[in-house]
Amino acid sequence: MVAARADVAEPVSLKAYHALEEMIVTLELAPGSITTERMLVEILGLGRTPVREAIQRLAWEGLISVRPRAGLEIAPLHAADWLRVLDARRGVEIILARSAARFATAEISSRLQATAVAIHQAVLGNDVISYLEADKSLDEAIALAADNQFAARLVAPLQTHSRRFWFRFRSRTGLAEAAGNHVALIRAILDRDEEAAATEADRLMALLRLHAQAAAMR
Repeated sequence: MVAARADVAEPVSLKAYHALEEMIVTLELAPGSITTERMLVEILGLGRTPVREAIQRLAWEGLISVRPRAGLEIAPLHAADWLRVLDARRGVEIILARSAARFATAEISSRLQATAVAIHQAVLGNDVISYLEADKSLDEAIALAADNQFAARLVAPLQTHSRRFWFRFRSRTGLAEAAGNHVALIRAILDRDEEAAATEADRLMALLRLHAQAAAMR
């Protein structure tokens, strides 16, 4: 993992959340499938309380539906919804990118540089899972740099939904195109160029929207 969370001990509930989130994003927990709290506890090997807390957070984010006496439904995937997710993300991403360029600390800048390296390595290895991890690390680093908890909390679930759609409907031509946009965004933030950062964030959303439109037409 590129993210700073790899360097510190995570609370068990956060560990459960990250594990379940990754399983949902990578479709290991299939869209529309039914599971139970007990099954997830067994899969993760963690206690009931942290898993329950993770389920509650994922339910709030719209990734799991709690159905009394029926179990837990993993959110279905409908291609047209990806467009709605991206339309909701776009404005907030621009705000965060602009603010990150203005407020990024030396520590966050180092993290962004490490993320750019991780993205490059994932592309070279055609490693989709590592790419997703680096993408999440980038989102988290930008949120920290921007110092706007309201925007960060608003966009984080949308970013997770978007990664899930991207994993399911991604272009088969490889990772390089999206990676190039991510690295350009990182470069603009490191250069403390607010306008360029906003432009690159908007360009990235436009690229993802093209993929979402193609998915919706399949």
